[in-house]
Amino acid sequence: MATTAHANSLKSKHADLDAKIADEERRPHPDEAALHELKKQKLRIKDELASLERVH
Repeated sequence: MATTAHANSLKSKHADLDAKIADEERRPHPDEAALHELKKQKLRIKDELASLERVH
């Protein structure tokens, strides 16, 4: 059960990062360093989710 809550939390964070990336990309002059960091965070979460799904 805790794993499901953790996975749901990760999915929520992943969606939040996706929205932040989209917002940054819509700006006239996106901050490339910020975009890079957001995308790295999103990838780490995606990897963690995939790991959780392999275990269960």
